[in-house]
Amino acid sequence: MGENKLIKAYDDLMGHLYEALDDTLHSVADALEIAKEKTSALGGHTQEEINKIADYVMRDVEHVATAPSQQNDSNSLSEWLKFDIDLIENFALDAFMDIADKTKVKLAALEMEAKLYHPYKSGEVAGPGTFVCDACGKQIAFKSTSIIPACPECKGGSFSRV
Repeated sequence: MGENKLIKAYDDLMGHLYEALDDTLHSVADALEIAKEKTSALGGHTQEEINKIADYVMRDVEHVATAPSQQNDSNSLSEWLKFDIDLIENFALDAFMDIADKTKVKLAALEMEAKLYHPYKSGEVAGPGTFVCDACGKQIAFKSTSIIPACPECKGGSFSRV
């Protein structure tokens, strides 16, 4: 696939993702699948190419969505870009930032949902990582798969992954 074709596919997919995310019923993953189908329907790209482009779009979107304190003001955007926002050419920046905002909201909701419905309890098995006691804030770290103990500080039994 030529460079221009790749670039056009990126912009097309981003446009379709923006439209699909407008429907609040769609998760980011669902919206991405819809965007991939619509981009595929335009023709000229293999499924493998579209999947690769979708990965590129989501890498960029997630980078902005998870960057600390990204506001939609020009200063923080210019800081993130490391150049003046006015220098951007032929790019749907508003659509991109809107996708990033919606992704940030959906990622935050997903994180909240994961904490609500999938808390880590003493006696359960968990993969490596650092956990914080929901009661007192004490952190415990596992370097390998482990059984979650009661909190060594307060004997609490509910934890969140840090």
